[in-house]
Amino acid sequence: MFVYAKRATFAASKMGVWEFVDSMFSPKVSGLNGGGAILRLRIMRVLAVDASLRNTGVAIVDANNGKPRSVYFGTIHNVSSLRSSSCLVAIRDRLVELIREHEPDCCALESVIYVQSYKTAILLGAARGAAILAAAENGLPVFEYSPKRIKQSTVGRGAADKNQVAFMVRALLGLTETPDADAADALAIGLTHLRSQEVANLGIPGATRI
Repeated sequence: MFVYAKRATFAASKMGVWEFVDSMFSPKVSGLNGGGAILRLRIMRVLAVDASLRNTGVAIVDANNGKPRSVYFGTIHNVSSLRSSSCLVAIRDRLVELIREHEPDCCALESVIYVQSYKTAILLGAARGAAILAAAENGLPVFEYSPKRIKQSTVGRGAADKNQVAFMVRALLGLTETPDADAADALAIGLTHLRSQEVANLGIPGATRI
């Protein structure tokens, strides 16, 4: 897209920084001169979480002038000897640490998935709840995406396996190492949210906020 002039930049609290950009191809936005204007995501920092009781993938991903960047990624490991209740506390506490250190604008997670074991479903839901609590109590808006959408956004197809997701996030973010599966999934969630916020301005359905 040919862009010939930049307009005012403004910040929306906890939702990133956007800017008006004049474009000969975009519809006119009320109050701006020129051929038209669009909103472009300039800066956003996302806390992305792939929740699990024992191995929660976490990532902090930036969008800086439209270019994604990995600020942090890792996995919250909870040993098998740790009680489930203590695992939830560990997840919540570590996420709060990351929120205070990196000051993200929002949080993105994978939506609830179908599992055959009700016990597994309860544990996954509890871990996800600990992540949502950590984000919400620190004032972050929380969004969710289906596993299929995350894979489509990252790899290009909804049936991609974990190795393909890890390979693509490494390539898309220019990482020097391939992240482990849980951290890679979190990075993919973060990338999905950044792209979703971009296309939402074009009228394409965005994320589900919870």
